[in-house]
Amino acid sequence: ARSAYRRILSESARKLNSQGSQLGNCIERARPYYEARRRAKEAQQETQRAALRYERAVGMHNAAREMVFVAEQGVAAGKNRLDPTWQEMLNHATRKVNEAEEERVRSEREHQRVTRLCQEAEAEVQALQKSLKRVILRSKPYFELKAQFNQILEEHKSKVTSLESRVSQAKTRYSVALRNLEQISEQIHARRLQRLLQRRESPVGAECSSSPESRGADLGAECPAGDSLSVLSLQTVASDLQKFDSVEHLVGISDAASLGSDELGERERRRSLRHHRSVSL
Repeated sequence: ARSAYRRILSESARKLNSQGSQLGNCIERARPYYEARRRAKEAQQETQRAALRYERAVGMHNAAREMVFVAEQGVAAGKNRLDPTWQEMLNHATRKVNEAEEERVRSEREHQRVTRLCQEAEAEVQALQKSLKRVILRSKPYFELKAQFNQILEEHKSKVTSLESRVSQAKTRYSVALRNLEQISEQIHARRLQRLLQRRESPVGAECSSSPESRGADLGAECPAGDSLSVLSLQTVASDLQKFDSVEHLVGISDAASLGSDELGERERRRSLRHHRSVSL
């Protein structure tokens, strides 16, 4: 759109320059008339805006006066004479009336001023039109072409402005989306880190509280699918580790074994002694 605007601007300047070279100095002589027309048009628009501001000020003044009337009626009632709420409402309405009156007077003066300027501009246009009638007719093709190009350029300029606004809004949405993605990524990493820390800091009892089947399933899920022997061995080791067999009986077994050996030795000594006695007899 910017390239098109610059291209149209360049072509417009080239064509206007060609048209101006054909018409000669009548363009410069007629230019004050067109400048006066432009000022008269701007003054007319300003007069319309001032008239709208004056009408709005008059409406606000009438509404404020109605508010004062309602507040006075409320205060005049017997039960509301000592009510501070109605007194405050009346004071507020009175201030609004004064402000609206000032705005009405100010807008009325502004409307009179711009109306006078508009009338002066119109009079200037009429005077220049009478004095420059011949050069105005000769330079008319140039200024008509200039007006057409101005309208086309204004349309392209508004298009460029609209596209710039849309680009700015898209950049803002893109920036917000990037920030949202960063927040999501940080949350995911935080959850992963939290799960890892919980796995590392979990006590042994918590690991042993799970059933052997579930522990074996977890190990089987963590191990690769192809290494089935390793999975089975790990499951077997995990199952054996989870069986808390008592080792107290081992002490009794060792004591019994030692006691049995002592008794056998004593019996052998007694037998040998009896055999020795028999031999001696």
